[in-house]
Amino acid sequence: MSTEVPSYPSLTPDQLGYCVEALEVFKAKRADQPLIVKEFEYFKKHAHGETRESEVNGGCLVAKLDVNKAKNRWPDVLAFDGNRIVIDPCKDSRPSSMGYINASYITSEANPSESVSRFIATQGPLPETFEDFWEMVLQNHCPAIVMLTKLVDDNKKVKCGEYFQAEDGPRMFGNICTVTRNIPTTDSLLVLCHMLVNREESEDPPLPVWHIRYPEWPDHEVPPDTLAVREIFKRVWHIPSSKGPIVVHCSAGIGRTGTYCGVHNTIQRILVGDMSALDLDKTIRTFRDQRMGMVQTLVMINMSSVMMLLLMYLKTLSQNPTFKRTLVMTKVNAHEGPKAPYNCSILNRFVIVATSL
Repeated sequence: MSTEVPSYPSLTPDQLGYCVEALEVFKAKRADQPLIVKEFEYFKKHAHGETRESEVNGGCLVAKLDVNKAKNRWPDVLAFDGNRIVIDPCKDSRPSSMGYINASYITSEANPSESVSRFIATQGPLPETFEDFWEMVLQNHCPAIVMLTKLVDDNKKVKCGEYFQAEDGPRMFGNICTVTRNIPTTDSLLVLCHMLVNREESEDPPLPVWHIRYPEWPDHEVPPDTLAVREIFKRVWHIPSSKGPIVVHCSAGIGRTGTYCGVHNTIQRILVGDMSALDLDKTIRTFRDQRMGMVQTLVMINMSSVMMLLLMYLKTLSQNPTFKRTLVMTKVNAHEGPKAPYNCSILNRFVIVATSL
């Protein structure tokens, strides 16, 4: 796996066409004011994703076993039984735990192409789950880990255990060895590590894994700008889904995690011509059916919409002047300015931000 930052791959004529089509669909959706109000009110009411677990994926019975309670960072954020990650029983030190780890497979309803990533959404690992975490990475051949939280927040509250080796060199987690090589930090405050992971005394080649940290994304909020999220996407969007799911976590593994997965999933689906990706509320509901509370706040939902279109813009800006003109023609109410709040018109916010770059 190369440690060089890849440039944006050139888009094909079909992909450029999909981007233009997506913008037109989104413009039409924006014109349907009753629909916008309906979606706004739904997510305002369900901002924290009050999914009734008894109706989704058979509940969380395994997560609630006494032997597994200590494996959950937050008692109200559990993995559904139907799509939870199951640690190989041969590797589980406590067979009665039924291979439990607080982690969930996440996909959109229809993955039309290998170009659309699969995810594992999980909590920030606890010291007692470090080995389970790396076992999960190995078992699923995960090519990248996206970490969207600080280890300790500004109030000195622990948000995630240090399950990785911060300095260059090896570290053991049970019988699993990780070897870290740090990459110089980018201007966007990403912390990049290239890791090799394998089991002690295994004859299999080590698994190469990108570890990408963005600790400055505040809990329950959106990043101060889009640069870091764009750089994360730039690093991993081209990895074929056949390589394995991308691990994404924050602290609980639902808010920032769900927002990033939504942005990443939506733009990839657009680039393979899946215009149903523009039905963002359906995507979020689908994610919430797979992990409770995914995308926690309306601010994050609007962030997903803004980033979806902003990424489309940035990927086509230098390649297709016609597309840029199409975008500029959509600009209205420009008096809101580049500092407009995220709860303003989503399309206006996007155009204001994008045309100011």
